[in-house]
Amino acid sequence: MPNFEHPEYPEATLLHLESMVPCRESQVSSLLSIFGERQHFSFPSIFIYGHTSCGKTYVMQTLLETLELPHVFVNCVECFTSRLLLEEILTQLQSLSSEKKHGSHVPCDTFNDFVRLFKQEIITQDLQNQTVYIVLDKAEQLREMEANVLPGFLRLQEMTDRNVTVIFLSEIVWELFRPNTGCLEPFTLYFSDYSIVCRDLKELRHLAALNFTKYCEPVVRGEANERDTRRLWKNIESHLKKAMQTVYLREISSSQWERIQKDDGEPGHLKGLSAHAHVELPYYSKFLLIAAYLASYNPARTDKRFFLKHHGKIKKTNFLKKHEKTSNHLLGPKPFPLDRLLAILYSIVDNKVAPTANIFSQITSLVTLQLLTLVGHDDQLDGPKYKCTVSLDFIRAIARTVNFDIIKYLYDFL
Repeated sequence: MPNFEHPEYPEATLLHLESMVPCRESQVSSLLSIFGERQHFSFPSIFIYGHTSCGKTYVMQTLLETLELPHVFVNCVECFTSRLLLEEILTQLQSLSSEKKHGSHVPCDTFNDFVRLFKQEIITQDLQNQTVYIVLDKAEQLREMEANVLPGFLRLQEMTDRNVTVIFLSEIVWELFRPNTGCLEPFTLYFSDYSIVCRDLKELRHLAALNFTKYCEPVVRGEANERDTRRLWKNIESHLKKAMQTVYLREISSSQWERIQKDDGEPGHLKGLSAHAHVELPYYSKFLLIAAYLASYNPARTDKRFFLKHHGKIKKTNFLKKHEKTSNHLLGPKPFPLDRLLAILYSIVDNKVAPTANIFSQITSLVTLQLLTLVGHDDQLDGPKYKCTVSLDFIRAIARTVNFDIIKYLYDFL
């Protein structure tokens, strides 16, 4: 018997769905209850949030495709303007009940046009008697669009008088979405992390693919069978710990790691590995630490040269003082104010970062981890100052995980 129960779908379909979404049974059960039967009006909008790679997109795609529910799936990063987003929804809607894989382009300039065209397409595609689902992945990008787009999607069922549910998938909480003018509140559903050891499913898949051959070695040698999990785990445990300390932070490439496995070498023998490679940091904490390192080892007067666009060509000799003959890395880290740290952070991060409490809490966490040191006190009139305490090897390893070439931004390496 399947864990999922629903009068609309056969038992075989629910069993197949259960096998496809391990560790997400509670979330899928909640969604099945909200969806109801095909002809039922579902909740107008559903907001699903959780950390990166916790299965939000995969579960929604699997659920809608397995149950063969009419749906539109749009990535808001790819459709980065309201016009592109609305036109993509209408284009996909065209192909729901037709044999064509891709519908023809539908021009749509405003949300009012979208409502009118959406109602027409529902009738044309003969979808009046069932719920149509619009899934907006990376929904946080909606905050960068016109002010009427997010409230419009939240009230789309009311505005079109059609059986439609809009599902938002995001990595941030609903409180950071809510418009100041008020809106129709969505039903919120949280996707927890898969594991306390590795919160990123993509990283877990990467590590599993690299180490599966090693895991199977006792079976290949005839020393164990595939069900002898205890012996198989004992064979892989120490090997996997080394992989978690190196490959997880991408301090070495996959090909390097495979060569090490064949040669039975130690990953620590490779150049550039740090002793703290096992530290796992959130995405923005990595950039905060990079910004702190740059602020600690670059003179403040060089910030214009590194972080200001269209600064013109400035040679090192033009702003090199006579007494500056010693490397800043030999002198050690220097304290820097909070506003300089944030200014550098905004310059090196691609996406816009608002100075929210989340950013400040991550700074506190870096201090707690002793990666930053607080110099002075928070109640000082000129604000707190910090120093970065990590090594060059460590920060280079962190920078590689976010594809940031930190050497280009260090004054000592000009």
